[in-house]
Amino acid sequence: MKIVALAGGVGGAKLVHGLAQCLNPDELSVIVNTGDDFEHFGLYISPDLDTVCYTLAGLANPLTGWGRENETWHTLEEIKRLGGISWFNLGDLDLATHLERTRLMKEGNSLSEITTRLCQQWNVRIPVYPMSNSPVQTFIHTRDGKELVFQEYFVKYAFEPPIQSIEFRGIGSAKVPQKALDAIKDADCIIICPSNPFVSIDPILSIDSVKKSIRGKRVLAVSPLIAGKALKGPAAKMFRELGIPSTSNEVARHYRGILTDFILDNADEDQIASIEAWGIMCRALNIFMPDQNERKRLASEVLTYINKT
Repeated sequence: MKIVALAGGVGGAKLVHGLAQCLNPDELSVIVNTGDDFEHFGLYISPDLDTVCYTLAGLANPLTGWGRENETWHTLEEIKRLGGISWFNLGDLDLATHLERTRLMKEGNSLSEITTRLCQQWNVRIPVYPMSNSPVQTFIHTRDGKELVFQEYFVKYAFEPPIQSIEFRGIGSAKVPQKALDAIKDADCIIICPSNPFVSIDPILSIDSVKKSIRGKRVLAVSPLIAGKALKGPAAKMFRELGIPSTSNEVARHYRGILTDFILDNADEDQIASIEAWGIMCRALNIFMPDQNERKRLASEVLTYINKT
């Protein structure tokens, strides 16, 4: 069985890590959101790519889910002392990744080539692809009329400003790595990880070539919400601010045009009937992944479900 996982952020990285423990490297590929990529101090930073890759490599900070384990902050502390921009947390180990990625980009390498090279250095055997080799930037339009690059909204302002709309600038000309499209073509199932639907998964699904490649495929999504709440990040808040109830039912509705299967938490089992009324097969599982064992457990249960239905 060949699986392609669409992922972004900590929740997506956790399920990908679980899948990687259950499948061989030739059975799993990961396509990661790059809509929150941005430049900072002249460096090209890919937060979701790094979170997924660090997690697969066993390098991620186990407390936060992002950044590096055993990180130090000498550079950031000196930047603060000098009065520089310090709202984005750049650890010293993490900084090395951004420096090397930027150097390789200036030499003419594509983001997918660089990601493959970094994964080799980190001993990540699962193929990891950025959703695009060309820039796509997520902008948050707030209700007070501001336009914020996603990382400003997410980190600098701690996702407090109420949102009016979301824009993916550059999405029309996004260049998906051919190997990513080939992986979708060969896949038996596409798994949409429990990532924020609006800013982690929608950028991937908004690319025409991805939409066309997924058409007709079995597509399973795992809800990022449990009892109406997101375990991490602004997903539930975004639902409410966009005038949508923050329920797993609405997550399934959001993906309804492409979805064949949906996994929600046991706490939301009462929503199965309404989702299945749309022709989507639905199953309730314990989707909470507080540690590595639980990641593998959930991944195994999802794969068992796919094999048996």
